[in-house]
Amino acid sequence: MKYLLPLVMLTACAAAPQDLSGKMFTFPHKNNVAHVKLTASKENFSDVTVCLRSFTDLKRDHVLFSLATPSFSNDFLIMWDNGNKELEIYVRDKMDEFNQEIYKLNMWHSICATWEGSTGLAQVWFDGQPSSRKTIVAGSNIVGRPIITIGQEQDSHGGGFSADQSFVGMMSDIHMWDYVLSPCEMQNYLDDLNFTPGNVLNWRALEFQIVDKVFIESKKFTCQ
Repeated sequence: MKYLLPLVMLTACAAAPQDLSGKMFTFPHKNNVAHVKLTASKENFSDVTVCLRSFTDLKRDHVLFSLATPSFSNDFLIMWDNGNKELEIYVRDKMDEFNQEIYKLNMWHSICATWEGSTGLAQVWFDGQPSSRKTIVAGSNIVGRPIITIGQEQDSHGGGFSADQSFVGMMSDIHMWDYVLSPCEMQNYLDDLNFTPGNVLNWRALEFQIVDKVFIESKKFTCQ
């Protein structure tokens, strides 16, 4: 079977914004080094939405999105808790769980997480299905120079990585907004229709730095 062409690997190489439409990051093995560092356009967030698509066969806990500031290593974090079959959302080092029994291996999943600073309400949209809304932290913005990593979970500002929490698999279509998307916007993202790209992170104009062995590949798995 012919797939995943072309193949690109970069090591610790910063890049100007790139359009990654039709591409994906591939994390091929477990370690405490390989990651992608994303450059955000803001340092103050009263609301947040993060959306991404992931594909993995991991049967352990793993990180999906990690945003740390100098004050909080888990200022906005999306983790998969394999033991409890839950997505965990952290805001300013506080956490709540969102049960996802339908998280299946070796298939693409669309995952969005939202947080409203005024109410503290957080929510997960998993393959287009909304979770219950739960309060995590209210009345406090996410403030400070953000370091955003894909593939590793930060236990300090830009570091403190653990191989046991690393992501192995593929990830694509990463967007971040400084507001909460409406249900219709969530559906448009799920269906890859004409949605407004992220105004903080935009997969179609992404600034990033790859560290160690992470590949950029075409997001195709079938012969055409």
